[in-house]
Amino acid sequence: MAAKGTEEDGLVNWNRMGQVFVGAAVLAMATSFPAAAQVAPAGGLGIPGNPPAVRATPAIAKEAQGWLADLIKINTSNPPGNEQIAAMYVAGILQKEGIKAEILDMTPGRSAVVARLRSSVVAEPSKALLLVAHLDTVPVDKSRWSVDPFGAVIKDGYLYGRGAIDDKGMLAANLAVFIELKRSMAHLNRDVIFLATADEETSGDASIRMLIAKHWDKFAAGFAINEGGNVFVKNGKVEYTGVQASEKVAFNIAVIARGTSGHASQPTKDNPVVHLAAAVEKIGNYSAPVHFTSIVRRYFEGLAPLEDDEIGKWIRSMETPDRGEHAQRVISDASPLWNSMLRDTIAPTVLTAGFANNVIPAEARANLNVRLLPGDSINAVLNELNKLVNDPLVKLEVQPNAGLAAPPSSLESDFYGVITKVVTQEFAGAPALPFQSTWLTDSAQLRLHNVQAYGLVPFPLIQEDLKRMHGDDERIPLAAFDKGVDVLAKIVTEFAVTH
Repeated sequence: MAAKGTEEDGLVNWNRMGQVFVGAAVLAMATSFPAAAQVAPAGGLGIPGNPPAVRATPAIAKEAQGWLADLIKINTSNPPGNEQIAAMYVAGILQKEGIKAEILDMTPGRSAVVARLRSSVVAEPSKALLLVAHLDTVPVDKSRWSVDPFGAVIKDGYLYGRGAIDDKGMLAANLAVFIELKRSMAHLNRDVIFLATADEETSGDASIRMLIAKHWDKFAAGFAINEGGNVFVKNGKVEYTGVQASEKVAFNIAVIARGTSGHASQPTKDNPVVHLAAAVEKIGNYSAPVHFTSIVRRYFEGLAPLEDDEIGKWIRSMETPDRGEHAQRVISDASPLWNSMLRDTIAPTVLTAGFANNVIPAEARANLNVRLLPGDSINAVLNELNKLVNDPLVKLEVQPNAGLAAPPSSLESDFYGVITKVVTQEFAGAPALPFQSTWLTDSAQLRLHNVQAYGLVPFPLIQEDLKRMHGDDERIPLAAFDKGVDVLAKIVTEFAVTH
């Protein structure tokens, strides 16, 4: 395990010679990506070209493009993660700026990074602002990419690579804002803490849950900004900014069909593959009832006037007694995101059965990825699915290590007010809407520890680019990245700097 810095000063202290060599290598990477090579055409793809939304880009954003490219080149696909090298790279950048950083080792090869800019000698955790992003990414199937997913290729104004949006883009933006506060000697009215986490994608032994259990005193805060919300671009301009204040809760359910193993030349009635297939089909066609949480209701209330007349009409009709059910179907069919915000969802994700082409297996399995609305019960979903499947040869079992429902962040806090004010100004008056994400983030664990955490990836992105997260050819428009750094800087400055 790499040695950790002291609790008082957070100074990185590498004990093993091997880590020193790696640290030198990653520090060299920090200066290996020429800033000039990062310049993208102004108003690049995916960002509006109207003058109010695109202004002169701060120099720090150009530096951050280089950091992002270098981070993409460090493969932190999870599993296995191997975030330690990326953590050392980030710590090296901070140290170069005279900022004391601490590497927090979680499990072998997996580390987080924390650093603090103090506003006073005595810390006040309840006031502190935490800038959070994660170092790990989801894996890739290289054969399906048009470029090297770890090559940080620039093409047509885009930077391609796994993690470009999720979440190394946010990590580089946080780093830029944090460093700019230090360079400008900003007069802070609260501590600002930088945190790069590990194992966000699988939430295992190196995740923020364990980080909080072991090191909460190092980054305890009252407020946080993290991934989770987005700046949605439609028809060439920002339609709205979704500020995540809540998120769904993840469970996995195993569907297990058991029967008699035998020779495939003599089919049987209890073939587990057949029974599993029938169960998965029923579940795949199931749609849970609509349930409006308070944040989702406010989201749709704000969205209705932004959409075209037809969609707006059906949004406004979703809770009416005469047309509500039909309106809910129309809106659910119009957008997978809207459908998932309105109800619990169940998605079959993995099928396993058999070991030989001529053998009927004794068992066949499927995994269901369930995303619950906050407050809903997994037992209620399980009971409904058991009734739906109605097959004695098929069992459904909730798997361990499920997510935890966290309370929503307040929509009345000063920090939420600052975020909504800044993004509305920066995106030509496009409104900020409270957002309940269908995906999971580290913010849930923070909310369980009384942090008012808000999700906002500040880069203006079109739907096509948002769909590439966790998919093939993930990319970020460099103009959108620059704009996002500028927006994030304005949010943090407005909230944490005395004017």
